[in-house]
Amino acid sequence: MPSIAQLEKLLATDPNDAFVLYGLAQEYAKAGETQMAVTFYDRCVSADPAYCYAYYHKARALSAAGNNQAASEAVAAGIVAARTHKDAHALGELQALADELEVT
Repeated sequence: MPSIAQLEKLLATDPNDAFVLYGLAQEYAKAGETQMAVTFYDRCVSADPAYCYAYYHKARALSAAGNNQAASEAVAAGIVAARTHKDAHALGELQALADELEVT
């Protein structure tokens, strides 16, 4: 995976590139920078509402940071997005995460 600096350079050429936004979110999450990760996950789904795994990983990052309420909200939004965009695989992953987080 490219570094944050490399991804930011790519993002400068296209600020709405969902793939790059997702990559930045993932890198910030790995670095333990939850708020920056969440910001980029949100930008990713704003750029491409069908990017359902951004919801999944946003919820994972929030849960790891101890914010289970926000994680549950991210999962619930992701489930809606996965259903809307007919992404059965993401839906299954999000539902499993919902069970893990005990989202109702």
